[in-house]
Amino acid sequence: MELCRVGCYVELIQYISRSKENSVNNGQEPLVRLVDGQTRKVAADRAAVPSPVQHPSETRRFIAGIYNLSTPQRKRPEPMMKIESAEILLPSKGIAEDVEFWTSAALGLGFRMDTIYPADDPQVATLTGHGGLRMRLDKAAPITGPATVRLLCSDPDSEFQARELTSPSGTRVELVSAEAPMLRPPTEHAFIARRLKDNAPWIVGRAGMHYRDLIPGRLGGAIIASHIRIPDAGPVPDNVHYHTVGFQLIHCHAGWVRLVYEDQGEPFILRAGDSVIQPPQIRHRVLESSGGLQVIVEVGVPAEHLTTIDHVMTLPTPNYRPDREWDGQKFVHSRLEDAVWGPWRVPGFEARDTGVEDGTKGVAAVRVVRPATGVEQAELVTSHDSDILFTFVLSGSCTLHGEGQGSQTLSEGDAYTLPPGHKTCLTDCSADLSLLEVSLPGRFNTIVHPHDKLPV
Repeated sequence: MELCRVGCYVELIQYISRSKENSVNNGQEPLVRLVDGQTRKVAADRAAVPSPVQHPSETRRFIAGIYNLSTPQRKRPEPMMKIESAEILLPSKGIAEDVEFWTSAALGLGFRMDTIYPADDPQVATLTGHGGLRMRLDKAAPITGPATVRLLCSDPDSEFQARELTSPSGTRVELVSAEAPMLRPPTEHAFIARRLKDNAPWIVGRAGMHYRDLIPGRLGGAIIASHIRIPDAGPVPDNVHYHTVGFQLIHCHAGWVRLVYEDQGEPFILRAGDSVIQPPQIRHRVLESSGGLQVIVEVGVPAEHLTTIDHVMTLPTPNYRPDREWDGQKFVHSRLEDAVWGPWRVPGFEARDTGVEDGTKGVAAVRVVRPATGVEQAELVTSHDSDILFTFVLSGSCTLHGEGQGSQTLSEGDAYTLPPGHKTCLTDCSADLSLLEVSLPGRFNTIVHPHDKLPV
């Protein structure tokens, strides 16, 4: 290409020289000049006059050819957005049933599940198979209408803006972000009491587990707390997976469950009264459970978060790394048999610290609370300044009084949330009362109002 270009330059110079010789008597500048090794058109100082070349049309074609050849073509700017992968959007009337259909070994369709969202009541799942074909099952996708192809894009230099195209034949093309950001909505504070006898529905969620929502409305999406049960004993059909969360707790309420975690050694049994926190994106798997297992699990932030299947990692991993951190948090395993009890934030009670505050560097705290032995309960009115304060009744009974909310008699399986600044009081506490309290952040202030009485 360079030899051709040099040859063209030689011809052009010869042409310009002849043009100068032929036009010297007319005093005209040539219409074409070499400038810095490139051809450029140059405006004449005065009106152009006809060149004495015998074939003007051939001259024009020659000059045009040289110009196009020697001038670098202007490149189209590279798009900021990069398409990383694609998926087919399919409507779903029931995620669990559709996942079973596409992943069934008996049918042999050759797909596997990669992600599911949210775990307690799935609305979306993605599956892959056959060399990378990716399908998105979505309960919100229209049942009728044109097909949809989703292109998953990255845009590192600016905030991605989703957009939609339509093919000439009507196929919808959605350009969406390849990243699934973890968004924590602002907390919508509320006084909520959820009782087991209210018969909130049990919903079949991920891995066949049954979920009961403990916080209606989920404080605007800021937190989820689910009462989970596995009715049948034996192996659990779970995969190695992780959650894109800011905080997540498992507390075993009844029965036992065998678990395994990334870099935390061999599988172990979580027994009634034990807790673990699952740092963000730690790989783990539920292996086996007793019959009638009940856990209060996924006290998680935010309420809706992505669960991703890891088809590569095998657990247990070869290395034991108890000090490893995931997004600044460590794995914490709190055992009831190791409990150390001390004063609680409200006089007349004592609490067992689970080590969650230290493990999360103050993101959250988890405490088990009970009436202090030999101490008369003063039935004090208190308030707090925590952003989120959630409590689950593990055993026994009590009466919760809330300012302007009346009184609620609570027993095992009930739960409540207390908004900041709201005055409350616990009375009629049974000797076997046990509460699980979760706060975000871990440290907050409790204000005692000694001159107030509830109910008003």
